[in-house]
Amino acid sequence: MGAEVERREFTREDRTRYREKVRRCLDALARMLTQSPFDTGQPMVGLEMELNLIGADRNAAMTNAAVLAAIDDPLFVTELGQFNIELNVPPRRLAEAGLASWEAEIRDKLNSADEAAARVDSELALIGILPTLRPADVTADHRTENPRYGLLDEQVFAARGEDLVIRMQGVEQLDLTTDTIMPEAACTSTQVHLQASPDDFAAHWNASQAIAGIEVALAANSPYLFGKQLYAETRIPLFMQATDTRSEELKAQGVRPRVWFGERWVTSVFDLFEENARYFPALLPIVDEADPIADLDAGRVPELHELNLHNGTVYRWNRPVYDTSDGAPHLRVENRVLPGGPTVADTVANVAFYAGLVRALATVERPIWTRMSYGTAQDNFEAGVRQGIDASVYWPGVGTGPVTDLVLRKLLPLAHAGLSDWGASTADADHYLQIIEQRCLRRRNGATWQTSHVGARESQGATRSEALTAMVGEYVERMHSNEPVHTWKER
Repeated sequence: MGAEVERREFTREDRTRYREKVRRCLDALARMLTQSPFDTGQPMVGLEMELNLIGADRNAAMTNAAVLAAIDDPLFVTELGQFNIELNVPPRRLAEAGLASWEAEIRDKLNSADEAAARVDSELALIGILPTLRPADVTADHRTENPRYGLLDEQVFAARGEDLVIRMQGVEQLDLTTDTIMPEAACTSTQVHLQASPDDFAAHWNASQAIAGIEVALAANSPYLFGKQLYAETRIPLFMQATDTRSEELKAQGVRPRVWFGERWVTSVFDLFEENARYFPALLPIVDEADPIADLDAGRVPELHELNLHNGTVYRWNRPVYDTSDGAPHLRVENRVLPGGPTVADTVANVAFYAGLVRALATVERPIWTRMSYGTAQDNFEAGVRQGIDASVYWPGVGTGPVTDLVLRKLLPLAHAGLSDWGASTADADHYLQIIEQRCLRRRNGATWQTSHVGARESQGATRSEALTAMVGEYVERMHSNEPVHTWKER
């Protein structure tokens, strides 16, 4: 959820100073993009993996403080809900040691963490939305004790001025009224950080937007929320609604949501930061004493504190990130569309497909975003969310058809070429892209496996609650096997 902040009250003067400071950060960034040497060596890839905590009853376990104390590893941190934690996987180059060794390192970390969690009667679950989660689990009482989360909760509802209604019409219907952003804690994702140079950033971001619907369709793993079967990837509309600062009247006026697909292709990373500052008021107007222009004039690399803090409260599905490391600035695309799970093998396959395909599309002679409207990319995204691996999407030169056919016939070869450009080994590319290929051939991902399992149990007389509990138990067993989800037998 971002950087730590202290709990405080905000004044009108705070907001004015903050807006001015964000603009000063933008001025500094504009200078840097033309004058400063960014880290543009061999790009790095990093991961954030959000996890659920469950108990022996397969329900959410409100134990993240105890679990983190037992794990005792700074790479594991809190998340919004007491039933969430996050693993920050250190960035690496795709050519270094290989994707297979990266998978092994992640598995070792998670296995050690799971052993520690067991000491406090908890277990880790890699899944987009925990199917056994109940409305009573997402109240303010179960929010993690961290000032940032409390401030965000207060500021979102101060901006709204009223309670929040979460409403979805999928396979079944859900209506829920809440006075907290805590339902957002149900959304556990895998966030891929892909480094790009200033000159290449727009191409990488545009490519990421163009394939967002395809990513979601292939990886969907969140069909259930509070006992209801909704969309293949319910996590995405839930996140959009649970963090919405707009009243109904502001929605009717066309005010942009903070969870945002965007509305245009871009020509520079500056476009994205500038839009965030222009369209969205501050939620956490905390001003740092550093002056980014003075830092530049003195030959120092500015941290751009206010710009980064503001950027962290605008939830683009592909978010621009400015950061510094070892005294050098760099830029990343933070790809936020993927759910957690089902296995580490599936997660690394998703990363390989995304990174390879973005690389290929960002370097082609005639870019995809010159041949496809932005609105079509958003339509593809919404289709992937609703139908998952059964979605139909549009692609230039191909037309509209099943996403699986598009991936098998056109996109997998591109992803393979892109991974080669990144320096990944042929063996790694073959192995992980074969996982994506088999998902398409068998039309099976986490969402289809979950719904098949629950449907079969219900047809045998189980209640929805019983079927979900049994399914989560079997899911976790298979998750630990690390056999990709396309190999899991449906009931």
